[in-house]
Amino acid sequence: MSYIKAFVVGGLLCIIAQIFIDKTKVNPARILVSYVVLGVALTAIGVYEPLVKFAGCGATTPLTGFGYCLAKGVEKAISENGPIGIITGGLTGAAGGITCAMLFAYIASLIFKGHPK
Repeated sequence: MSYIKAFVVGGLLCIIAQIFIDKTKVNPARILVSYVVLGVALTAIGVYEPLVKFAGCGATTPLTGFGYCLAKGVEKAISENGPIGIITGGLTGAAGGITCAMLFAYIASLIFKGHPK
C-alpha cells in the first residue's frame, strides 16, 4: 500500500507541474524553483511533514521534497547552533542530494558531448 500512496502523491505533484508547463507561458525553470520554495513554505507552516509521513518517497522525491529537505536542515541547525544555522542548515541537510546531482552531471558531461546553439 505504501507504494501506491507514493505513486499517487508523487504523480499528482508531477501532473500539477506538467499542467502549468503545458497551459501557461511560465518558464519551466520558474515552475521548478516555485516547487522548491513551495516545499520550504509548506514545511514551515507544518503542512508538508504529514504528507511525507503519508506518502514517503512520493512526497520527498519531487522538487517540493528538496525544499522540505532544506527546511528540515535549517530547522535542525538552528536548534543545534543558533542563528548561524540559517546559513549552514540548508546545505547540510541537502548535501547528499546536491553531491549526487553534481557527480551525475559530471559523469553525463564525460559521456555526452554538448552542442552550442
